Amino acid sequence: MTDRTAANGSGHGAGGAAELRRQIAETRNQLGNTVEELAAKADLRGRARARAADLRDRAGAMTVQLRSTAAQASHTVQNRARGAGHTVQDRARGAGHAVQDRATGAGHAVQDRAKGAGHALQDKARETGHTLQHRAADAGHTVERRVPGPLRPPVEFAKRHPRPVMIVAAAGATVVTAVVLTRRRTGC
Repeated sequence: MTDRTAANGSGHGAGGAAELRRQIAETRNQLGNTVEELAAKADLRGRARARAADLRDRAGAMTVQLRSTAAQASHTVQNRARGAGHTVQDRARGAGHAVQDRATGAGHAVQDRAKGAGHALQDKARETGHTLQHRAADAGHTVERRVPGPLRPPVEFAKRHPRPVMIVAAAGATVVTAVVLTRRRTGC
């Protein structure tokens, strides 16, 4: 008998045998669990396989996590690079517009200066033309006063009709040039 049965005061009766069977079954169960635990501890290959499987699972989980982190980092870098590219494009566009505006302003300034210079040249040319006209008129008046009487009608005709006079003068210059060139060739 065990201490428990003695404490219950039930000696050998029906309850004692059933209790004893229950205790035996419980002890067998405990011994079976203990033997399984000891066998599991003694099974080094099994423990190594279990550990390897656990490490593979962990490595797989870490691989998935690292790939996910790398993908997120890649997307972050792509987004930042895209944003930086847009920023650079915007700045370049702004700089291009600024250069274009400056060039346009410089072009307008040059045009304004050229207009001013053109007006100044026109004014000087007009003034020079007037001066030459006055001198020619003065020279013409001087020539008229000094021309002998019989030559005055042809001079008056030349003044009234300058085109035929110019044609005759050009023809005369051509004849003179031809004579001079002929003399040079012949050595006379």
